[in-house]
Amino acid sequence: MKKAIVYYSYSGHTKRIVDMIKEKIDADVFEIKPKEPYSTDYDTVVDLGQEEVNNNVLREIEEVNINLDNYDTVILATPVWWYTFAPVVHTFLEKYDLKDKTVMPIITNGGWLGHTVEDIKKYCPNVRNELILKFDGNNLETSSSVIDKFIEEIDN
Repeated sequence: MKKAIVYYSYSGHTKRIVDMIKEKIDADVFEIKPKEPYSTDYDTVVDLGQEEVNNNVLREIEEVNINLDNYDTVILATPVWWYTFAPVVHTFLEKYDLKDKTVMPIITNGGWLGHTVEDIKKYCPNVRNELILKFDGNNLETSSSVIDKFIEEIDN
């Protein structure tokens, strides 16, 4: 069975990692998009993101055109927003059942990871080999060897 990469990226960091991985593996890529795009003003998004996370808001997303029956492994990529996954990823996890899938999370963050992995596991009991990537501004601080090791694990 094929692999799927499902991701959300606000600033482009998560997409950058997805693109790197897509170059090295055979997988279909699906982007999670909010129905109403977030502001381009970072501070506005930080405040709104905190409000959405704190109030457990399921922000509306565009339909993700994925037939999960075609995939046994889903690589789920999300930035950390207020110590958990982005609200649109939360919506995706509520709408799309990944309980019977092997889920390999990619988590990008610029600060503290918080409880992101634990929150993903609430929706995806078959989580393995999460990839946690730290950014400082636009600079990826995590070694490329960590990414390479994750890519090797995808087919194992």
